Amino acid sequence: MSEEPEPAAAAAADGSTAAAAAAPEAPDAPAAKASVDLSDEDIHWDLGSSLSYGDYLQLDRLLDAQKPLSFEHDEMLFIVVHQTSELWMRLFLHELVGVMECVRRDDLEPAFKMFGRISRVQDQLLSTWDVLSTMTPSDYSSFRNALGRSSGFQSFQYRLLEFLLGNKHGELIAVHARRAPEYASLKRALDGPSLYDEVFRLLSRRGYGVPQELLVRDFRVPYEPSKVIAGVWLGVYHNAQKDWDLYELAERLIDLDHKFQLWRFHHLKTVERIIGYKRGTGGTSGVNYLAKALELKFFPELWTVRTAM
Repeated sequence: MSEEPEPAAAAAADGSTAAAAAAPEAPDAPAAKASVDLSDEDIHWDLGSSLSYGDYLQLDRLLDAQKPLSFEHDEMLFIVVHQTSELWMRLFLHELVGVMECVRRDDLEPAFKMFGRISRVQDQLLSTWDVLSTMTPSDYSSFRNALGRSSGFQSFQYRLLEFLLGNKHGELIAVHARRAPEYASLKRALDGPSLYDEVFRLLSRRGYGVPQELLVRDFRVPYEPSKVIAGVWLGVYHNAQKDWDLYELAERLIDLDHKFQLWRFHHLKTVERIIGYKRGTGGTSGVNYLAKALELKFFPELWTVRTAM
């Protein structure tokens, strides 16, 4: 004769709620609200003579700057993505100039914070290609003719970034000749030392053997990689404990260079996805032109020295 099951076992076996009753009750979920209670908030409903949020950011000008030349829906996307990129480049330049000032006065700690911000800005610039890539070839072709000869190739801020980072080609400023302030700014950046040139001067002041001809060279001429500089960086890495800030500077430069290369690659693939191998509106060969820059490195010895470590 079989034995009778214990009460608890019987409850578990037949699915009754006896076992569940022993567990603690779940707390009640907070009640959903359809509105926010503002009665206890000391909101400044009347701004009086104070500056407003929109006034401070000049939103009337900013939000009135989108002027599509066609009635095509996707032209607004095209304009906003490029204007947003220019705003991020504005901050990139602001931080980069600050970094260069820190390097000049041998005060690297503040520069590392600026490098960190530049890295986040580069992430934002990368993400703009994800948004633009939602545009199909037919979407773009519907308003492309309205652009005339305007092109990202003519971006003053992008060219200034590249000059400050060392990618200097004097002939590229010709396209900015009709805008005197931009042309003058690019000419100053072309004639002056890049970030990498300022880093060489810092390394020399710290006792590393940077050749004199690199410290006083013609800064308009694109920099050519040097085995001596590769040896200098190798020395920095080997002396990381003593010269930690120089070691950290090297890694921040690599990070900047790395993300710039990713930006170029995403630019190329987005263009390829949308217009294929058509020529660019600015007269370049489009994808083929963009491909030329994929192997460009602003700080070349920091890449080659890794093989020797």
